[in-house]
Amino acid sequence: MSTDTSIDARTPAEATILPAVEEQRGLESTLDLLARMDLASAPEGDVVRALDLMVTHAEFPCLGAKSVFRRGGMAHVVLDDMNDPDVAADLLQRLRAFASDIEGEKGFHSFIATFRGPVPGDEAGFEAALFQLLQRLHDADEESWADGVGADPNDPHFAFSAGGTAYFIVGLHPAASRVARRAPLPTLVFNPHDQFEELRAEGRFENMRSTIRRRDIDLQGFVNPMVADHGDSTEALQYSGRRHPAGWQPPLEVHGEPEAAGSSGTGGTSGTTRIGGRTGRTPSDSTTTDATRCPFGSGATDQSGEEG
Repeated sequence: MSTDTSIDARTPAEATILPAVEEQRGLESTLDLLARMDLASAPEGDVVRALDLMVTHAEFPCLGAKSVFRRGGMAHVVLDDMNDPDVAADLLQRLRAFASDIEGEKGFHSFIATFRGPVPGDEAGFEAALFQLLQRLHDADEESWADGVGADPNDPHFAFSAGGTAYFIVGLHPAASRVARRAPLPTLVFNPHDQFEELRAEGRFENMRSTIRRRDIDLQGFVNPMVADHGDSTEALQYSGRRHPAGWQPPLEVHGEPEAAGSSGTGGTSGTTRIGGRTGRTPSDSTTTDATRCPFGSGATDQSGEEG
């Protein structure tokens, strides 16, 4: 079962367990309390409201996420089991509808999928479930890889493609080491890549990035050195928020139609790349993604093993 909802869809009758949270002052203590509640079986309005409490809290660092919630620029779906084999097809359909709905619109938008379970016990378990779901999404997707981004998960210009749209994905869950990633239930946020280039074009990127980084330091107590401009390393390192050892590679296989016999693996058309038989436009050197400028993206952990 799944339901599309918004933060304003909650009725008083549905809000059965969250009112006590409203008086919590610190973000970390608020999230700890939410994690102890039985949100997995709570009314859908409570599940949505819990994330609203997290993002709209004064200490939450990501300004992009706050803008999304303040202006109603998100689609939020509550699903049951993140590991359900059937969830990928449902999610893909909803992502296509989301991309169609926001086409041509300016400002921040996010597609949010919150899962009632399974609630991960650690970051490694959540990361495994995240990439398994992304693999199922990709396997079910018949659209060509999104233009303007890399299709190789190890490419510095990689971005995940669903329904022909490129997304930067942020995973949130209660076992996250970074406070800004510590949602009470496993959640995936799909942020369209185009909106980041819009920020650059408007000259707002640098200032916003600096502000978010400062706010994240204020919350966590120290800088997060893993956050990197897209182009330095694959953004897939940041999807789950887990720290990674040197040499870690994203467990995602991008594939497509078999290549023609005798093909060298490189598309013959100038300006294209071919990954596993799927053709897409060569990514521009100007394409960049930074976890600190992405809605919900300020809570990644240090790839080298030091939290930041």
